[in-house]
Amino acid sequence: MWLFRSVVGKLWFTILLLVSCVLFILTILLLKFFENYYVQEAEKELTRLATKVSEVMHDYEDEKLARSIAWTLVGNMSKAVIIVDSSHYWYSPTNDELRDLPLSLIKQDKDLRKVWTEGKSVKKKTYLPNVQTGKSQYSDVIIVGVPFEVADGKQGAVFIYQSLRAIEDTTEQTKKLIFLAAFIAIVLTTFFAFFLSTRITAPLRKMRQAAFEVARGKFDTKVPILTHDEIGELAMAFNQMGRRLQFNINALNQEKEQLASILSSMADGVITFNRDGEILITNPPAERFLQAWYFEQGNGSETIAPLPPQVKELFVRVVREEKEQSIELTIQGRTWVILMTPLYGKTTVRGAVAVLRDMTEERRLDKLRKDFIANVSHELRTPIAMLQGYSEAIIDDIAATDEEKKEMAKVIYDESLRMGRLVNDLLDLARMEAGHIALNYENVQLVPYIGRIIRKFQGLAREKHIDLSAEFKDGDIDITIDPDRIEQVLTNLIDNAIRHTDRNGMVKIIVERSGDGVTIHVRDSGSGIPEEDLPFVFERFYKADKARTRGRSGTGLGLAIAKNIVEAHKGMISVHSKLHEGTTFTFYLPNGHMKTNMPLR
Repeated sequence: MWLFRSVVGKLWFTILLLVSCVLFILTILLLKFFENYYVQEAEKELTRLATKVSEVMHDYEDEKLARSIAWTLVGNMSKAVIIVDSSHYWYSPTNDELRDLPLSLIKQDKDLRKVWTEGKSVKKKTYLPNVQTGKSQYSDVIIVGVPFEVADGKQGAVFIYQSLRAIEDTTEQTKKLIFLAAFIAIVLTTFFAFFLSTRITAPLRKMRQAAFEVARGKFDTKVPILTHDEIGELAMAFNQMGRRLQFNINALNQEKEQLASILSSMADGVITFNRDGEILITNPPAERFLQAWYFEQGNGSETIAPLPPQVKELFVRVVREEKEQSIELTIQGRTWVILMTPLYGKTTVRGAVAVLRDMTEERRLDKLRKDFIANVSHELRTPIAMLQGYSEAIIDDIAATDEEKKEMAKVIYDESLRMGRLVNDLLDLARMEAGHIALNYENVQLVPYIGRIIRKFQGLAREKHIDLSAEFKDGDIDITIDPDRIEQVLTNLIDNAIRHTDRNGMVKIIVERSGDGVTIHVRDSGSGIPEEDLPFVFERFYKADKARTRGRSGTGLGLAIAKNIVEAHKGMISVHSKLHEGTTFTFYLPNGHMKTNMPLR
């Protein structure tokens, strides 16, 4: 149906209908003309033949010779019967297709009898169902009768009849010619219609296509100007409209890109709200703030509030009072100062804009300044005091037996080793932070690599009845890393997870592909980390926090070293936790040559 909705289709259909009507009328007229013409010619020819036969029969006394000449004149296309009287009549033997015309039929026909009764020639086109052969039946024949006088004065007659089969053949040929003419007319009409489309409808189709392109945002689309008539003027106006739209859109895009660049480059977060409190625009720092809020609400929750209630309340106050308002908010251990200002339309407040400043670093530096000396003192005071105490006991001979002296010496040795580890960790951490860490890259298959690390902790996990497992979401992954350093990271994270997970708990390592690298999650169901301590877990001496103490054997520098190792691999590490619900450490390692094997089943 699409063809009849186009100008070309309508023009083509109209011309075809007109040509079909003309050909139909012409067919009827031609068939009628050919039929009449053939009948007239056949009558003339048969009358001429009948007259000659009658003359031959009258002129020749030898009947056999006369009949032989008559049959020769009749030929193969016609059938003749010569009647002298009811007892003497002869049929021409030359035409095998037509049967002999019964004499009774001739004498009973009122028109054919006139040859005897009135003595004149007759012509008749009649329906003779009995005139047939074994194969065909010809319902229409033309009969011509001519009287002649026999030598003894009797009145005879010659009848010549012929089938109108030739008219049917002519009709069939005429139909074929007309069908051929109709086919040629359709082809020519189609060619003419599509030729006309190149002149009239082609520019319109190009203009329609250009309009769709402009609707999709391609404002530089041009319509070719092929003529200087109304269609050409329309194309010129369309091109001018496209140029104006392109200019206006470019100006808007420049302003939009400038605003987006300013927002993206801002260190502070920016959130724009409409009148209903819905978020319209955010920048990367603001998105980090919202992601932390969503995580704190719970990613599995069906209904997550888009904003903290404090921010929502702040927005309501700003819109109601039409004054600038500010609050300080802590989410996932990060401290944010939010300053919100109303946005005005022409006469009313149409929304608000909030500026979020992350004050975590300032708070962290303040805390570090206060806690650094206390943490170092806490780490060194116990081994130094024990070294002094047991040394004095040995010097003062308090130990009475050799076993007691060996036990005291063992304690002094263990505490010296602890101080040595603390000093070595401090030196390693200092070298890493100074950028002097050397990485020995190797291609590692993560499934056997992580499986080997997990097996080291299976004994400790069984002792605490903890389910320690690994999940590989994308099958085995080949990645180029420093296996010793990454093993140090995983060892620290798994050891921390097991130590801070209660009996019958769970520790799970999840490995998944992420872009051109890999992301590893170490998730536990342990005690969790207090929200106020989350920003400081990767700082030195974090073990001083009671919620994550590691006991006598630790130095409090493991997470700081892990962070530096991951960053040396050009990766990043982060932590999310809820108190009494568990902790998840996540680190990402990039790799430009990573490939994934078949997934594990």
